[in-house]
Amino acid sequence: MKDLIIIGGGPAGVAAGVYAARKRLTTILIAEEIGGQSTVSEGIQNWIGTVNISGDDLKKSFKAHLEAYKQDVLEIVEGDRVESLSRTEGGFTATTRDGKTYTGRSVLLASGAGRKKLLVPGAEKFENMGVTYCASCDGPMFSGQDVAVVGGGNAGLETAAQLLAYAKSVTLIHRHASFKGDAITVEKVLAHPNMKAVLNTEPVEVLGDKFVSGLTVKERTTGVVTELPVTGVFVEVGVIPNTDYAKDLVDLDAVGRVITDPRNQHTSVDGVWAAGDCTDELYHQNNIAAGDAVKALEDIYQWIMKHS
Repeated sequence: MKDLIIIGGGPAGVAAGVYAARKRLTTILIAEEIGGQSTVSEGIQNWIGTVNISGDDLKKSFKAHLEAYKQDVLEIVEGDRVESLSRTEGGFTATTRDGKTYTGRSVLLASGAGRKKLLVPGAEKFENMGVTYCASCDGPMFSGQDVAVVGGGNAGLETAAQLLAYAKSVTLIHRHASFKGDAITVEKVLAHPNMKAVLNTEPVEVLGDKFVSGLTVKERTTGVVTELPVTGVFVEVGVIPNTDYAKDLVDLDAVGRVITDPRNQHTSVDGVWAAGDCTDELYHQNNIAAGDAVKALEDIYQWIMKHS
């Protein structure tokens, strides 16, 4: 039995893995992929200590940091995911998609979140045929075309910024009257001559035949519906926490996020902590996820020492 099971390989899971290894806690880190949601980003400009880093380079640095400290105490299982987590004698058991089981005296939930889907007629039908959830993956295919971005947070604004490098025009659709993203990002993106923002508006239907040919939107105050002649719809409408595997063990909030004590990231169950986008933390960012995981590890270490 390990001292600690870490579930997830994003900034929270990696930070926890590094700290656990340095504290010589026997640990297993289980993740589908090291890196987290930011691996698809062309440029991350708020990772403290680094002016600008691509998602791919951030993933490489995460792996290098883990490898540098893992020695004989940290085991990394990449390419699998935890399907269930239960309390067992002396600790906890994690069962994975591949049918493997791992036991630990304590657990850190750092499983992050997945992207929300656009729930309007035509969105599912035209997914990967004009509707996409990854600008860095699919954006170049829309070179010289008119496209729309749904979502006015930092993710939506950053997606728009990426697309402006090659799209003919980008229309950003946001259901609120003001943007939720950072002011400096809003100012920079909206200054581009090929950029247009439509506020207080929501998508109604994705149109097309074999591929997307348009998007109808509705102004929320007046109810006026208009059609945007776009061939691409990039969706950035938030995330859903990856917590189904733990729903029978720890307390979750109304949207499925793990409820934590912000002082130490402890959950409702003794021996289980959580950090990052899977939690009810008010602000979800890479730096915050890593910091919360470090906070959790400090508490986990004290807990392990007390129970040794």
